[in-house]
Amino acid sequence: MAEDNSTILRKLLFFTVLMFSFSYALVPMYEKICEVTGIRQPVADIDAVIMEARAVDLTREIFIELDANVHSAALQFKPVQSSIKTHLGEFAEIVYEVRNNSKLPITGQAIPSYSPRNLEKYLKKIECFCFTKQDLEPGEIRQMPVKFSVDPQLPADINTVTISYTFYRLESDI
Repeated sequence: MAEDNSTILRKLLFFTVLMFSFSYALVPMYEKICEVTGIRQPVADIDAVIMEARAVDLTREIFIELDANVHSAALQFKPVQSSIKTHLGEFAEIVYEVRNNSKLPITGQAIPSYSPRNLEKYLKKIECFCFTKQDLEPGEIRQMPVKFSVDPQLPADINTVTISYTFYRLESDI
């Protein structure tokens, strides 16, 4: 019986170390996926984006729903407004707010997701808080802007899009 328990304990320890290692490997894997797909990449040539944005399509408006999720009980995270309307090609600014409800400093980062699928091809961000880690002091409230335009080449059948951010507390901070 003692031999069986020690075998089970060794297996559990092995799988614990394996899962812990895998969780650290996810960060570089995610970064590589973002690099390949273009997600979370700041626009390299802001002047080119501004030139493209001058071709605002005043005949089409797009309804943008804003969403926020958080993966820590110590944080509150939300968009300041729940939706906006803008013309395609026109620059818009939205603001998200994060609050550190804990008594300790927290470092976090937001990960974007979009709907419909492949929206990132048409979303031209020139400023986004998701590009950097956020250091929040105890009780701090921070408003963070996102400046972007939606390319006029967006398919005509799409009238509503969703921009969502999930704010994660970084593991190195826990």
